Amino acid sequence: MLVTYRRSEDAARAVADRIAAHGGEAFVAQADLGARDACEALVAHARERLGGIDAWVNNAGADVLTGEAAGWAWEPKLDLLLAVDLKGTIACSYAVADVMRAQPAGGLILNMSWDHVTTGMKGENPELFSAVKGGVLSYSKSLARALAPEVRVNVLCPGWIETAFGEGADEDFKRDVAESTPMKRWGTPADVAAAAVWLASPAAAFITGQAINVNGGTVM
Repeated sequence: MLVTYRRSEDAARAVADRIAAHGGEAFVAQADLGARDACEALVAHARERLGGIDAWVNNAGADVLTGEAAGWAWEPKLDLLLAVDLKGTIACSYAVADVMRAQPAGGLILNMSWDHVTTGMKGENPELFSAVKGGVLSYSKSLARALAPEVRVNVLCPGWIETAFGEGADEDFKRDVAESTPMKRWGTPADVAAAAVWLASPAAAFITGQAINVNGGTVM
């Protein structure tokens, strides 16, 4: 398994160590997925190290909600989101599709969108996020038609997940989100990972071009 990072090498190696502790094998690689050349080099590196690529998850996402970027104007935020979340997804998908179509067993490409893409949410950040993640969703559906039957392409649409944004959110806001969610809690990265593992498994062999909300029922 390949675990990538841009700046957080220690965190990536911690994930690889956990995989190894459970009997798996993982290595880490650094890449700036906002650049096409870096995306293509990463896919080539993965193919060389792994001997083939069965499943590829485009999980990289630009953080414009916390840290320095939270104070940016809308245009640099959008530029960053377009580069990493949309262009990075497209560049990696095209590169890995070439690898998978040459394999007898094909493969799976799994892209990340957002559950509120289909319903909308007011506010500058949600508006920008909707535009970019909506692009990921529609691109993935078209790509699924182009790559079938050799390669499956699906989409996960997480909702309110306890990432850095959720951990740092106001307690009243966190409580309101949980109360408005039918499952009465925030999601966890493990919830998203479990859905990804299932889509990559033989149990999902007849599923392509689909978007699955991982959101506790907030958007149905």
